Amino acid sequence: MYEQNFPEIDEVVMVQVKSIAEMGAYVQLLEYDNIEGMILLSELTRRRIRSVSKLIKVGRIEPVMVLRVDKEKGYIDLSKRRVSPEDVRACEEKYNKSKMVHSILRHVAETTPSQSLVDLYECLGWPLYQIYGHAFEAFRLMVTDPESVFERVQLSGLTDDAVEEYVKTALLKDIRRRMTPQPLKIRADVELTCFEYDGVEHIRNALKSAENVTQDGCDVKVSLVASPLYVFTTQTADKEVGIQAIATAISSASDSIVHANGIINVKEHARVVSEKEDRLLAEKIEKIASEVTNESDSEDDTMGAADV
Repeated sequence: MYEQNFPEIDEVVMVQVKSIAEMGAYVQLLEYDNIEGMILLSELTRRRIRSVSKLIKVGRIEPVMVLRVDKEKGYIDLSKRRVSPEDVRACEEKYNKSKMVHSILRHVAETTPSQSLVDLYECLGWPLYQIYGHAFEAFRLMVTDPESVFERVQLSGLTDDAVEEYVKTALLKDIRRRMTPQPLKIRADVELTCFEYDGVEHIRNALKSAENVTQDGCDVKVSLVASPLYVFTTQTADKEVGIQAIATAISSASDSIVHANGIINVKEHARVVSEKEDRLLAEKIEKIASEVTNESDSEDDTMGAADV
Protein backbone atom coordinates (compact mmCIF):
# COMPACT_ATOMS: atom_id res chain seq x y z
CA MET A 1 0.00 0.00 0.00
CA TYR A 2 1.72 3.12 -1.26
CA GLU A 3 0.90 6.80 -0.85
CA GLN A 4 0.40 7.21 -4.62
CA ASN A 5 -2.85 5.78 -5.96
CA PHE A 6 -1.33 4.93 -9.34
CA PRO A 7 2.08 3.61 -10.44
CA GLU A 8 4.56 5.60 -12.53
CA ILE A 9 5.21 4.86 -16.20
CA ASP A 10 8.11 2.37 -16.64
CA GLU A 11 7.69 1.18 -13.04
CA VAL A 12 7.78 -2.62 -12.63
CA VAL A 13 4.91 -3.80 -10.42
CA MET A 14 3.55 -7.10 -9.18
CA VAL A 15 0.14 -8.16 -10.50
CA GLN A 16 -2.21 -11.12 -10.19
CA VAL A 17 -3.98 -12.40 -13.28
CA LYS A 18 -7.78 -12.33 -12.84
CA SER A 19 -9.05 -13.27 -16.32
CA ILE A 20 -7.90 -13.79 -19.91
CA ALA A 21 -9.64 -12.18 -22.90
CA GLU A 22 -9.00 -11.87 -26.66
CA MET A 23 -7.18 -8.55 -26.19
CA GLY A 24 -4.95 -9.79 -23.39
CA ALA A 25 -5.09 -10.47 -19.67
CA TYR A 26 -6.92 -8.49 -16.98
CA VAL A 27 -4.91 -8.18 -13.78
CA GLN A 28 -4.94 -6.56 -10.36
CA LEU A 29 -2.01 -4.43 -9.19
CA LEU A 30 -1.25 -5.96 -5.79
CA GLU A 31 0.76 -3.01 -4.49
CA TYR A 32 -1.83 -0.41 -5.52
CA ASP A 33 -4.97 -1.48 -3.70
CA ASN A 34 -5.78 -4.12 -6.35
CA ILE A 35 -6.71 -1.58 -9.05
CA GLU A 36 -7.29 -3.15 -12.46
CA GLY A 37 -4.90 -3.14 -15.40
CA MET A 38 -4.44 -5.00 -18.66
CA ILE A 39 -1.49 -6.81 -20.21
CA LEU A 40 -2.09 -6.37 -23.95
CA LEU A 41 -1.75 -9.45 -26.12
CA SER A 42 1.13 -7.88 -28.04
CA GLU A 43 2.96 -7.21 -24.75
CA LEU A 44 2.89 -10.77 -23.43
CA THR A 45 5.97 -12.05 -25.26
CA ARG A 46 8.44 -11.20 -27.99
CA ARG A 47 7.77 -14.54 -29.68
CA ARG A 48 4.85 -15.47 -31.89
CA ILE A 49 2.16 -17.20 -29.84
CA ARG A 50 -0.68 -19.54 -30.62
CA SER A 51 -2.26 -19.73 -27.19
CA VAL A 52 -2.38 -17.02 -24.51
CA SER A 53 -3.11 -19.62 -21.84
CA LYS A 54 0.33 -21.18 -22.35
CA LEU A 55 2.00 -17.88 -21.46
CA ILE A 56 -0.12 -16.67 -18.61
CA LYS A 57 -2.60 -18.35 -16.27
CA VAL A 58 -5.41 -17.06 -14.07
CA GLY A 59 -4.27 -16.67 -10.47
CA ARG A 60 -0.58 -16.40 -11.31
CA ILE A 61 1.42 -13.51 -9.82
CA GLU A 62 3.66 -11.78 -12.38
CA PRO A 63 6.02 -8.77 -12.51
CA VAL A 64 5.03 -6.39 -15.34
CA MET A 65 6.06 -2.96 -16.60
CA VAL A 66 3.69 0.02 -16.64
CA LEU A 67 3.28 1.44 -20.18
CA ARG A 68 0.40 3.91 -19.84
CA VAL A 69 -1.70 5.29 -17.01
CA ASP A 70 -5.00 7.14 -17.51
CA LYS A 71 -5.86 8.30 -13.99
CA GLU A 72 -9.20 9.83 -15.03
CA LYS A 73 -10.54 6.70 -16.73
CA GLY A 74 -8.58 4.31 -14.53
CA TYR A 75 -6.89 2.55 -17.46
CA ILE A 76 -3.47 1.00 -16.92
CA ASP A 77 -1.68 -0.74 -19.80
CA LEU A 78 1.04 -3.19 -18.83
CA SER A 79 3.77 -5.25 -20.49
CA LYS A 80 5.18 -8.62 -19.56
CA ARG A 81 7.67 -8.91 -22.44
CA ARG A 82 9.61 -5.74 -21.55
CA VAL A 83 10.54 -6.98 -18.07
CA SER A 84 14.19 -8.07 -17.82
CA PRO A 85 15.52 -10.73 -15.40
CA GLU A 86 17.06 -7.90 -13.34
CA ASP A 87 13.66 -6.18 -13.21
CA VAL A 88 12.07 -9.42 -11.99
CA ARG A 89 14.54 -9.79 -9.10
CA ALA A 90 14.22 -6.14 -8.06
CA CYS A 91 10.41 -6.22 -8.26
CA GLU A 92 10.16 -9.43 -6.24
CA GLU A 93 12.44 -8.02 -3.54
CA LYS A 94 10.47 -4.77 -3.35
CA TYR A 95 7.14 -6.60 -3.32
CA ASN A 96 8.21 -8.97 -0.52
CA LYS A 97 9.46 -6.04 1.57
CA SER A 98 6.24 -4.10 0.99
CA LYS A 99 4.18 -7.16 1.87
CA MET A 100 6.05 -7.51 5.18
CA VAL A 101 5.56 -3.81 6.01
CA HIS A 102 1.86 -3.98 5.18
CA SER A 103 1.38 -7.15 7.22
CA ILE A 104 3.00 -5.57 10.30
CA LEU A 105 1.05 -2.31 10.05
CA ARG A 106 -2.22 -4.13 9.43
CA HIS A 107 -1.67 -6.33 12.49
CA VAL A 108 -0.88 -3.29 14.65
CA ALA A 109 -4.01 -1.51 13.37
CA GLU A 110 -6.14 -4.55 14.18
CA THR A 111 -4.75 -4.94 17.71
CA THR A 112 -4.65 -1.31 18.87
CA PRO A 113 -7.80 0.69 19.66
CA SER A 114 -8.88 3.69 17.55
CA GLN A 115 -5.99 3.27 15.11
CA SER A 116 -6.88 2.56 11.48
CA LEU A 117 -4.48 1.17 8.89
CA VAL A 118 -4.64 4.41 6.88
CA ASP A 119 -3.84 6.41 10.05
CA LEU A 120 -0.72 4.30 10.57
CA TYR A 121 0.43 4.78 7.01
CA GLU A 122 -0.14 8.54 7.20
CA CYS A 123 1.68 9.12 10.50
CA LEU A 124 4.44 6.54 10.04
CA GLY A 125 4.42 4.21 7.01
CA TRP A 126 4.50 6.74 4.16
CA PRO A 127 6.98 9.10 5.88
CA LEU A 128 9.31 6.10 6.38
CA TYR A 129 9.12 5.32 2.66
CA GLN A 130 10.23 8.87 1.87
CA ILE A 131 13.01 9.02 4.49
CA TYR A 132 14.52 5.55 4.08
CA GLY A 133 13.58 4.69 0.49
CA HIS A 134 11.49 1.82 1.83
CA ALA A 135 9.74 1.41 5.18
CA PHE A 136 11.22 -2.09 5.42
CA GLU A 137 14.71 -0.60 5.91
CA ALA A 138 13.38 1.58 8.74
CA PHE A 139 11.70 -1.41 10.37
CA ARG A 140 14.98 -3.31 10.22
CA LEU A 141 16.70 -0.45 12.07
CA MET A 142 13.92 -0.43 14.66
CA VAL A 143 14.94 -3.90 15.81
CA THR A 144 17.98 -2.36 17.56
CA ASP A 145 17.48 1.42 17.54
CA PRO A 146 13.79 2.37 17.37
CA GLU A 147 14.04 5.84 18.95
CA SER A 148 16.34 7.19 16.24
CA VAL A 149 13.78 6.16 13.60
CA PHE A 150 10.83 7.75 15.42
CA GLU A 151 12.90 10.90 15.97
CA ARG A 152 13.72 11.21 12.26
CA VAL A 153 10.04 10.90 11.38
CA GLN A 154 9.13 13.62 13.88
CA LEU A 155 11.87 15.98 12.68
CA SER A 156 11.13 15.37 9.00
CA GLY A 157 7.98 17.48 9.00
CA LEU A 158 6.29 14.86 6.80
CA THR A 159 3.54 14.28 9.37
CA ASP A 160 1.81 16.37 12.01
CA ASP A 161 0.68 13.38 14.04
CA ALA A 162 2.98 11.86 16.65
CA VAL A 163 2.87 8.08 17.11
CA GLU A 164 1.19 7.20 20.40
CA GLU A 165 3.31 5.25 22.90
CA TYR A 166 0.96 2.25 22.98
CA VAL A 167 1.15 2.09 19.17
CA LYS A 168 4.96 2.23 19.32
CA THR A 169 4.97 -0.63 21.82
CA ALA A 170 2.69 -2.81 19.66
CA LEU A 171 4.66 -1.95 16.52
CA LEU A 172 8.07 -2.75 18.03
CA LYS A 173 6.79 -6.03 19.46
CA ASP A 174 5.59 -7.14 16.03
CA ILE A 175 8.71 -5.92 14.20
CA ARG A 176 11.07 -7.70 16.60
CA ARG A 177 9.02 -10.88 16.46
CA ARG A 178 9.10 -11.00 12.67
CA MET A 179 12.35 -9.28 11.72
CA THR A 180 14.97 -10.17 14.34
CA PRO A 181 17.60 -12.07 12.30
CA GLN A 182 17.66 -15.79 13.05
CA PRO A 183 21.11 -17.37 13.46
CA LEU A 184 22.37 -19.32 10.47
CA LYS A 185 24.08 -22.67 10.89
CA ILE A 186 27.31 -22.93 8.89
CA ARG A 187 28.91 -26.33 8.31
CA ALA A 188 31.89 -27.90 6.57
CA ASP A 189 32.62 -31.62 6.16
CA VAL A 190 36.27 -32.56 6.71
CA GLU A 191 38.27 -35.81 6.74
CA LEU A 192 41.31 -36.12 9.02
CA THR A 193 43.75 -39.03 8.97
CA CYS A 194 47.15 -39.66 10.52
CA PHE A 195 48.98 -43.01 10.34
CA GLU A 196 51.94 -41.94 12.40
CA TYR A 197 52.65 -43.24 15.91
CA ASP A 198 50.11 -41.56 18.24
CA GLY A 199 48.05 -40.66 15.15
CA VAL A 200 44.81 -40.54 17.17
CA GLU A 201 46.39 -38.04 19.54
CA HIS A 202 47.57 -35.89 16.63
CA ILE A 203 44.03 -35.84 15.20
CA ARG A 204 42.64 -34.93 18.61
CA ASN A 205 45.11 -32.02 18.87
CA ALA A 206 44.16 -30.81 15.40
CA LEU A 207 40.47 -30.81 16.30
CA LYS A 208 41.18 -28.96 19.56
CA SER A 209 43.06 -26.28 17.64
CA ALA A 210 40.02 -25.90 15.37
CA GLU A 211 37.66 -25.54 18.32
CA ASN A 212 39.92 -22.89 19.87
CA VAL A 213 39.11 -20.58 16.96
CA THR A 214 36.79 -17.67 17.81
CA GLN A 215 36.01 -14.99 15.24
CA ASP A 216 33.65 -12.08 15.92
CA GLY A 217 31.87 -14.14 18.57
CA CYS A 218 31.60 -17.26 16.39
CA ASP A 219 32.70 -20.40 18.23
CA VAL A 220 33.45 -23.44 16.10
CA LYS A 221 32.36 -26.89 17.23
CA VAL A 222 33.70 -30.17 15.79
CA SER A 223 31.69 -33.41 15.81
CA LEU A 224 32.60 -36.90 14.66
CA VAL A 225 30.31 -38.41 12.02
CA ALA A 226 32.23 -41.63 11.33
CA SER A 227 36.01 -41.81 11.25
CA PRO A 228 37.69 -40.16 9.40
CA LEU A 229 34.79 -37.74 8.70
CA TYR A 230 34.13 -34.74 10.99
CA VAL A 231 31.80 -31.74 10.72
CA PHE A 232 32.89 -28.22 11.67
CA THR A 233 29.89 -26.05 12.64
CA THR A 234 29.10 -22.58 13.94
CA GLN A 235 26.01 -20.39 14.34
CA THR A 236 25.80 -16.70 13.50
CA ALA A 237 23.47 -14.09 12.04
CA ASP A 238 26.23 -13.00 9.63
CA LYS A 239 26.83 -15.58 6.89
CA GLU A 240 30.22 -14.22 5.81
CA VAL A 241 31.56 -14.10 9.37
CA GLY A 242 30.46 -17.70 9.95
CA ILE A 243 32.03 -18.97 6.74
CA GLN A 244 35.28 -17.18 7.58
CA ALA A 245 35.29 -18.66 11.10
CA ILE A 246 34.94 -22.19 9.69
CA ALA A 247 37.65 -21.51 7.12
CA THR A 248 40.01 -20.29 9.87
CA ALA A 249 39.24 -23.37 11.99
CA ILE A 250 39.98 -25.68 9.05
CA SER A 251 43.25 -23.83 8.42
CA SER A 252 44.23 -24.23 12.07
CA ALA A 253 43.44 -27.97 12.02
CA SER A 254 45.33 -28.32 8.74
CA ASP A 255 48.48 -26.71 10.16
CA SER A 256 48.36 -29.02 13.17
CA ILE A 257 47.70 -32.31 11.34
CA VAL A 258 50.12 -31.63 8.45
CA HIS A 259 52.84 -30.83 10.99
CA ALA A 260 52.27 -34.35 12.37
CA ASN A 261 52.49 -35.86 8.83
CA GLY A 262 48.73 -36.35 8.71
CA ILE A 263 46.28 -35.57 5.89
CA ILE A 264 43.28 -33.25 5.80
CA ASN A 265 40.67 -33.42 3.04
CA VAL A 266 37.81 -30.90 2.89
CA LYS A 267 34.89 -32.90 1.50
CA GLU A 268 32.48 -29.96 1.51
CA HIS A 269 33.46 -26.36 2.16
CA ALA A 270 31.65 -24.08 4.61
CA ARG A 271 28.05 -23.34 3.61
CA VAL A 272 24.71 -22.53 5.21
CA VAL A 273 22.73 -25.66 6.04
CA SER A 274 18.98 -25.93 6.50
CA GLU A 275 17.21 -27.40 9.51
CA LYS A 276 16.41 -30.45 7.39
CA GLU A 277 20.09 -31.02 6.53
CA ASP A 278 21.03 -30.54 10.17
CA ARG A 279 18.39 -33.04 11.26
CA LEU A 280 19.52 -35.61 8.67
CA LEU A 281 23.11 -35.30 9.90
CA ALA A 282 22.02 -35.81 13.53
CA GLU A 283 20.02 -38.89 12.50
CA LYS A 284 23.03 -40.23 10.57
CA ILE A 285 25.34 -39.77 13.58
CA GLU A 286 22.79 -41.42 15.88
CA LYS A 287 22.36 -44.35 13.49
CA ILE A 288 26.13 -44.92 13.25
CA ALA A 289 26.48 -44.72 17.04
CA SER A 290 23.65 -47.23 17.45
CA GLU A 291 25.28 -49.65 14.97
CA VAL A 292 28.61 -49.40 16.80
CA THR A 293 26.88 -50.10 20.13
CA ASN A 294 25.05 -53.13 18.68
CA GLU A 295 28.28 -54.53 17.25
CA SER A 296 29.97 -54.08 20.62
CA ASP A 297 27.12 -55.83 22.43
CA SER A 298 27.24 -58.67 19.91
CA GLU A 299 30.98 -59.18 20.48
CA ASP A 300 30.46 -59.19 24.28
CA ASP A 301 27.72 -61.83 23.98
CA THR A 302 29.95 -64.07 21.83
CA MET A 303 32.90 -63.81 24.15
CA GLY A 304 30.69 -64.54 27.13
CA ALA A 305 29.38 -67.67 25.50
CA ALA A 306 32.90 -68.88 24.77
CA ASP A 307 33.85 -68.62 28.44
CA VAL A 308 31.09 -70.91 29.57
